[in-house]
Amino acid sequence: MKRKVIIIGSGPAGLTAAIYSARANLNPLVFEGAQPGGQLTITTDVENYPGFSEGILGPDMMDQFRKQAKRFGAECLYETVDKIDFSEHPFRLWVNGKKYSSDSIIISTGASARLLGLESETRLMGHGVSACATCDGFFFKDKKVFVVGGGDSAMEEANFLTKFASSVIIVHRRDEFRASKIMVDRALSNPKISVRYNTVVDDIVGSEKSGVESIILKDTKTDEKNEEKCDGVFMAIGHVPNTKLFKGVLELDGSGYIVTKPDSTHTNLEGVFACGDVQDQIYRQAVTAAGTGCMAALDSERWLEHR
Repeated sequence: MKRKVIIIGSGPAGLTAAIYSARANLNPLVFEGAQPGGQLTITTDVENYPGFSEGILGPDMMDQFRKQAKRFGAECLYETVDKIDFSEHPFRLWVNGKKYSSDSIIISTGASARLLGLESETRLMGHGVSACATCDGFFFKDKKVFVVGGGDSAMEEANFLTKFASSVIIVHRRDEFRASKIMVDRALSNPKISVRYNTVVDDIVGSEKSGVESIILKDTKTDEKNEEKCDGVFMAIGHVPNTKLFKGVLELDGSGYIVTKPDSTHTNLEGVFACGDVQDQIYRQAVTAAGTGCMAALDSERWLEHR
């Protein structure tokens, strides 16, 4: 069945695009993907989104977005798009062997935080383990936290966390950082920040109820392990945009993010739009993702009208 708009991905960007498209009577179809609701579904408390003065749980917030989109006629399916063909109009895509077609496409597949791959890291995500200092730093007032990474984002996260935490320890597997000199200098001159060089995280100790209790570190030169008490662990080893499906089809930048035209959500293909973390590696906030979701819906609506 042919649609006017199909949205690939959910989260604040995709579901906001769905709200706007639905209110424009475009009856959008949303394929929510492997993580319906996006990264916010692994965030416990969201306290920086306007309109929720008491804060809201990430999954609950995404549920509100979804209900709002459905109220105006959006259809949301918990399915993942397997294959696309954007070579001709209407665009075609396949989901579980079933073919769909659409006049326009909005992509909001997001980005996933790079993780270490520890079982404890996944289990404690949102319970003391985080991949976003801006989102969760506030919960670590006067606490001791570790930041894992050695790039600019690790330095930035560490600096940001000193606004709340009593001490911030950067864990880096090598003896020098790959971050820019100015970022390293800024971090190292902060009295609250210290560094463990040539060190990796072996495990994180804690429970979903009590949160993170300690971290087990391993020296990369001696293999010696030691356990240190702490309250939080922040992963700052980068993000991976979920753009595998679009390689060779859409223009991607060097890091794999979808390139959109200045001040718009237009991609290099007419009728294909991108919003949220899949095209934004700078801000990566729920509120900015929602903003670009609105932009994508308006851009696609105008594009459809002009066609």
